[in-house]
Amino acid sequence: MANKKKTWAEKMNPDAEPQVKKTDKDFADIPAGATMLIATPTIVDEYVKHIPKGTHTSLQQMRKDLAAEYNAEFTCPVTSGIFLRIVAENAYEAYQQGKPLTKIAPFWRMMDKKSPALKKLTFGADFVLEQRQKEKLPV
Repeated sequence: MANKKKTWAEKMNPDAEPQVKKTDKDFADIPAGATMLIATPTIVDEYVKHIPKGTHTSLQQMRKDLAAEYNAEFTCPVTSGIFLRIVAENAYEAYQQGKPLTKIAPFWRMMDKKSPALKKLTFGADFVLEQRQKEKLPV
């Protein structure tokens, strides 16, 4: 029996719990022995929904903010990027199904042409760049 691919909504995994772990070795920009938050797609979704219109927030800034909120020194860079993509794909899917732009996570406020996540979106970059232009954000 073939495994059915999870939808983006299922990948949001609302039951997932954030974890703060101590790193046992250097990892990306995180030194060994530091505390690192592994957020959840839902936490990233909530964060993105609170970015004011016309404001760009970087993945690095979100990582700093979430680490502070969850009493960790860092937030995992790998899962942060993955969860941002899940949030974007889920929001765009909801938008395609008729949900108004004002009711989805404004993920375009965290993605510009330099964002690695932008290149991975199944729906391409045009939508993101168009929304950024509408909000007068640099593309």
